[in-house]
Amino acid sequence: MTTEPKKVTKNEVLKENCPTLAGTISQTLRDPELDRFSEDDIQFLKFHGIYQQDDRDLRKQGKKFMFMIRGRIPGGVVSPDLYLTYDRLASEHGNNTLRVTTRQSFQFHGVVKSGLGPLMKTINEALSDTLAACGDVNRNVMAPVTPTASPLVPQVYDDADLVSRELLPTTTAYHQIWVEGVQLNLEEQKDFEDPLYGKTYLPRKFKTAFVIPPLNDTDIFTNCLGFIAIGNDAGELTGYNLVCGGGMGMTHNNPKTFPRVGDVIGYFSREKIIDVAKAVLTVHRDFGDRTDRKHARLKYVLEDMGVEWFRGEVEKRTGFKFEAARPFHFDHQNDLYGWHKQHDGNFFLGLHVLSGRIKDTDNVKLKSAIREVVEKYRLHVLLTPSQNVLIPNIEPALKDEVTAVFTNHGVALENQGSHLGRTAMSCPALPTCGLALAESERYLPELLGGFENLLDDLSIGSQEIIIRMTGCPNGCARPYMAELGFVGRGPGKYNVYVGGNRASTRLARLYRDGVKSAEVLDDLKPLLTRYRDERQDNEDFGDFCARVVFPDLEQN
Repeated sequence: MTTEPKKVTKNEVLKENCPTLAGTISQTLRDPELDRFSEDDIQFLKFHGIYQQDDRDLRKQGKKFMFMIRGRIPGGVVSPDLYLTYDRLASEHGNNTLRVTTRQSFQFHGVVKSGLGPLMKTINEALSDTLAACGDVNRNVMAPVTPTASPLVPQVYDDADLVSRELLPTTTAYHQIWVEGVQLNLEEQKDFEDPLYGKTYLPRKFKTAFVIPPLNDTDIFTNCLGFIAIGNDAGELTGYNLVCGGGMGMTHNNPKTFPRVGDVIGYFSREKIIDVAKAVLTVHRDFGDRTDRKHARLKYVLEDMGVEWFRGEVEKRTGFKFEAARPFHFDHQNDLYGWHKQHDGNFFLGLHVLSGRIKDTDNVKLKSAIREVVEKYRLHVLLTPSQNVLIPNIEPALKDEVTAVFTNHGVALENQGSHLGRTAMSCPALPTCGLALAESERYLPELLGGFENLLDDLSIGSQEIIIRMTGCPNGCARPYMAELGFVGRGPGKYNVYVGGNRASTRLARLYRDGVKSAEVLDDLKPLLTRYRDERQDNEDFGDFCARVVFPDLEQN
């Protein structure tokens, strides 16, 4: 008896029928009577870096449609002109905030349909784009940007930028729709086939990152494709350890889905990086699950087929065998705040941005301050994977002037953020994200304040604990790697995870299911009390939980 093959998902049919990814986006853009796109075009828009959303705070009054637009900014490196463009567009077409993503990009929120065309065209005129910032393709490539981290930083960034360009889809629809403003003949475009992605692209999204030990700032083990930089004593980049099969997303009550840390595959020399990147991506293209989008990430290919099979398949496609992985070690993940000296004698300034939301308030005008500094001194901006901002290459003679600008806008450069806030992350969640089951960004300040008071009451107030929160189990803020993670379970309810570590190399475990937000502190107080009384010397909270609550967790 033979079983019929499973049907592919609707998304696969859409991509095959319109491989240019154009859909009917142009027609809808031209129709002033429409405030939204069709359900099919919503899927195509993602490949263009756009999500259609609605303001969930206003749903009782009827849906108010709006759009989130995400830039493609490899390694989070933003030129002065590009930063000023994003800043201006956020005011003219968005909600007057810029949001730093957990993948080193910017997102606009609250853009209405009439603003889409002007916004997208202006980004292109600033020599940037949003192509492949979303969709079933390689997303924004992450890379270490901290100027003091290592002399390898510029070399690694060059490779990250190269990989980003080499893994871009080649459809002309993006340029024709958003720059030229023309309508494509869809019948003539049906035979288009991307030379790398094919007609149906990837089964799901694909995430790539670079990292330089011992700083694991890009959460390398959470990516589909990861490159751990290996250098020599002369500060030269010689090659990479390849890491594959990481990913955070899961679905509640679906055991086929789960967060996973990537596997170290082996070492290869630097000049082979594009061959390796394309080989890994095409393994996902050819073997990923196209019948179930919840089981379609590359991590499930490795989980189902095994690491040895995967290594062999990549080697077959590259034409060479990997060497044994070179030794490496990660010991931390945090950003640096305030003033720090670079290798070249200049300084960089680290700015803490809670939840990545660059905005002006009555007392703290961070958005205006950064704009003035960038405009006046023509400085680059670096976006970090922890949703913060670095401003590098500031000459020593300008330190006082730059400090004065921030002081005049109410931005303190010393003792930035609270001791828990400095390492915390959250996703936007409500009211903009259609997937959110619970609050995240809006609830995080209250949660952090409550925890800080509790730690003070327990006489452990100076202890840093890495806290991450998301409104749904997709895990955009990587809560499953946190020492203490909160994942939206329903309105006002969260699954609580503990046991991640400061180096971000170990998955946390589910500790409590469906805890009400009003009961979170009471629920965790006994565990924090045990931590105070039973911890070993200098033991971090995540390591304590791994040792005491889940002793079978690897102590790495």
